[in-house]
Amino acid sequence: MNERENDLIKYRLEQAYESIESAWILFDNEKYRSSVNRAYYGMFYAVLALLVKTSDSLSRRSGVISYFDREFVKKGIFNKDLSRWFHQAYDFRQRADYTEMFSITSERAKEIIKNAEYFIQQIQMHLMQ
Repeated sequence: MNERENDLIKYRLEQAYESIESAWILFDNEKYRSSVNRAYYGMFYAVLALLVKTSDSLSRRSGVISYFDREFVKKGIFNKDLSRWFHQAYDFRQRADYTEMFSITSERAKEIIKNAEYFIQQIQMHLMQ
């Protein structure tokens, strides 16, 4: 991998961790819908870091999720729980952003953020191999 690719992976992981940090700040301020949004994007940016390593690029969010499932979960590189959590975070983010009168409990938001943290850590460990 060249220096530019390494820099881009580092940048994407920084975005991922910054999103998780923002998710916790929003959570602490009882902004649960927004905290789930940031948790999802943390996961999304981590997967974009994986795409740098594989030299693939995708523009649609749903394409990124499908790609992650096909290339990393189905091949046994990552546990199926990570796929389930990614789908769940995407679903809750979509509903929180676009569904009228949708609310998220503090417990659910906390679970999504914790899962997102673990998701990002697993991707970072894989990228460091």
